[in-house]
Amino acid sequence: MRSKKLVVALARKWKTMAGFGRRTISINRKPERAGHFVVYSSDKRRFVVPLAYLRTKIFQELLRLSEEEFGMPKDGPITLPCDAAVLEYVLSLLQSQVS
Repeated sequence: MRSKKLVVALARKWKTMAGFGRRTISINRKPERAGHFVVYSSDKRRFVVPLAYLRTKIFQELLRLSEEEFGMPKDGPITLPCDAAVLEYVLSLLQSQVS
């Protein structure tokens, strides 16, 4: 495993070589847990969601609505068309059904 300093140095070097600041990369962001992915609510709040939720109908519908409203994300995050309170409620319902 490479040291954190070496990875940060390589990332900074890549950033300057990949377009001189046109694109930014996050160096200090922690990697997500295995089996999870990140979505954002419409008010830009970040949620880490288990991959198992992708099989549920409600989450598939949220992703379909997101595609209709925002289009397919090319290099950015997936943004769901609901605010943080609604997404928290949906995730709590899915959590209670899974456990």
